[in-house]
Amino acid sequence: MFELSLNGVKKYMEATQVTENITFEVYSGEKVGIVGANGSGKSTILKLIAGIEPMNYYPGYPQTSSYGYDEGFINLPREATVAYLEQIPQYDNGLRVIDVLNLAFKEVHDIEGKMRKLEEEMKVLSDYELERALKKYSALVQQFEVKGGYEIEEKLGKVCTGLKFNESFLNKEFSLLSGGEKTTVVLGKLLIDNPDILLLDEPTNHLDMDSIEWLEGYLNGYKGIVIIVSHDRYFLDNVVNKIVEIEDMESMTYKGNYSSYVRQKEENMRIQFEQFREQQKQINAMEKQVKDLRDWAMRADNNKFFRRAESIQKRLDKLEKIDKPVFDKQNMKLIFKATGRSGNETIKAEKLSKSYEDKVIFNNAELLINYGERVALIGPNGCGKTTFLKMLLGEEVPDSGKVELGASVKVAYLPQNIIFENEELTILECFRDDIYILEGKAREYLSKFMFYGNSVFKKVKHLSGGEKIRLKLAKLLYEDINLLILDEPTNHLDIDSIETFEEALEDFKGTIFFISHDRYFINKIGEKLIAVENNGFKSYLGNYDYYKTERGKFKQQIVEVVVVKTDKPKKVRSIDENKKREVEKEKTLRKLESLEKEINDIDLEMSSLGVNYDELNKLYLRKEELNRELDEIMEVWLSFEG
Repeated sequence: MFELSLNGVKKYMEATQVTENITFEVYSGEKVGIVGANGSGKSTILKLIAGIEPMNYYPGYPQTSSYGYDEGFINLPREATVAYLEQIPQYDNGLRVIDVLNLAFKEVHDIEGKMRKLEEEMKVLSDYELERALKKYSALVQQFEVKGGYEIEEKLGKVCTGLKFNESFLNKEFSLLSGGEKTTVVLGKLLIDNPDILLLDEPTNHLDMDSIEWLEGYLNGYKGIVIIVSHDRYFLDNVVNKIVEIEDMESMTYKGNYSSYVRQKEENMRIQFEQFREQQKQINAMEKQVKDLRDWAMRADNNKFFRRAESIQKRLDKLEKIDKPVFDKQNMKLIFKATGRSGNETIKAEKLSKSYEDKVIFNNAELLINYGERVALIGPNGCGKTTFLKMLLGEEVPDSGKVELGASVKVAYLPQNIIFENEELTILECFRDDIYILEGKAREYLSKFMFYGNSVFKKVKHLSGGEKIRLKLAKLLYEDINLLILDEPTNHLDIDSIETFEEALEDFKGTIFFISHDRYFINKIGEKLIAVENNGFKSYLGNYDYYKTERGKFKQQIVEVVVVKTDKPKKVRSIDENKKREVEKEKTLRKLESLEKEINDIDLEMSSLGVNYDELNKLYLRKEELNRELDEIMEVWLSFEG
């Protein structure tokens, strides 16, 4: 069985050690999620597997890290193809989206080019040279077939439909796309590549829910190895069957999805704590024995007691100590200030309309959010979620109607892209920039957001995405607020930070209105969903799972209505006519099945090795003939269904 393995991988990035002991195995068909805190080395592991980041061993010495060099092994089959989803992909200027996607077929296009060139050459060749060219052409045709040359349109169409790449988007210049759009395009290219090992780094960050669900289905049917770094817990639950946790620079493997991993880890920690407690009792008892025996030896001047004490002490020294599990790791300690409540109507939209050129975003849309509600705004990319936020915050103006905040609303807004006016400031300076607070009090407050000690003197421009969110939250939550507006708040946070954020939000007494594609987060925080549908808003009084159930019922009702409407009354036929019709229908069905079987047999024969050009050409012509016959028979079959 196809296998990828990492064994004792220790990695340095210049002088900084990133990992100590990464060990895990992945077999063909397995889907693995890598989880851990930001900066724990998850992306580095993907780059090591992809060969983007090399292992730097100390020259002339055994593999050792005593000089700051790497050690360990990464093993994968020599013939395996590997593809890695980069977070910031780069391509030459001038390439369109469709050109980037077609790079996945470069090898096939090269083969096709050779075939066309050979076809031209064969027009003027004869005898031995023609025979040799035909053999070469036969090999190229076979290679073209094996590499999926006849499936290009099908593969391209499947991915473009799933990721919602329309014709207009396909013709855009790649270099002019946003970062999220670029990442999504490269994801599409990788899926078309269909490598043996697919490495995905935060693949859901810029996808809407429909595209994420399509990707889940695609990966579940993927034949090769898939390794995913993601903080999307719902996605991990639906896709992976193994979790590798990176903690304290070492790895631990758990079978099952993310929820299964959480249960197993909690159980392991409980068992470890019980074992630690029992061992501590044993150690305390042995230490008491040693002390008592030494006291007795001193009093009785008896070396026998000394020898017994020494024997127990040796056993104690050799005892392998069990570490005490850490249940509560240091994380953000968000505390919301008590503030006055707003009016009951917190956010309100009446007859709201907004268009951009010919594209209608909202048309007479109505919306009402009351005080204390926790509401998620969802919908596909481009449906108008961010536009609505901009109108609510006064950054955009409606074409007609109105959208407004209620009475006494004090709002804090956490945007998707965190930008600070002066990124040359330190964290401490940035926090104190527009508020009066003593330095000591400011540092004490910032420590609740994991900015400890000298880290407060780090410049804002050097902060990671997660650190910028923490600093922005620190500034927002210092003020008195009763409405919290969040735009994709979990995008740059690791899972531990997201869970701490969720716990803090549960204590918030005001109104929460947020945009998110993090379905796990929506389930935890959302009590009401508002979906942007048909240029308006539709409310669902529940979390994401409730919304999905209701949507499923709605789709089923549509199917039932369509079935009823298309069930046209049939003409009354005599018994003989009906019997004759059924016989003809059965005969047609058997013919269809026979044709499909023969076509499948030809496909298998064409893909087998050793088929020469003449045979391949005959098979291809026969397949074309059968396909035409199949189309004709299918028309007859459909007439029976009418």
